[in-house]
Amino acid sequence: QVQLVESGGGLVQSGGSLRLSCAASRRAFTSYNPSYTMAWFRQVPGKEREFVANIRQSGGTTTYADPVKGRFTISRDNAKSTVYLQMNNLKPDDTAVYYCAGRLVGEATTPGGYTYWGQGTQVTVSS
Repeated sequence: QVQLVESGGGLVQSGGSLRLSCAASRRAFTSYNPSYTMAWFRQVPGKEREFVANIRQSGGTTTYADPVKGRFTISRDNAKSTVYLQMNNLKPDDTAVYYCAGRLVGEATTPGGYTYWGQGTQVTVSS
């Protein structure tokens, strides 16, 4: 079982930055076989949860959704069992609840591809 807890959300003006953190139970980062992929998703009321970025444990390969490319950076610190999402040049359209997610082996860009979820953290970007 993997527990995920997000933090770092808040209110920021357009053009500002925030860094989200996702603290995972240690097992997610010490099990190199199988490996875990960690991801961030976001959701606004009335819309489906959408993929933001993911990072694979082996090699640290990353994938980003087109709307956030060049502005967001996902990273992981295995020693701290934490995944980060650095968000720069934020826009009002980035306003959403951001969720951390994890899965075993391989990668996915849809919510159904992930087994473990955090409770979410609200990000609000004012214009």
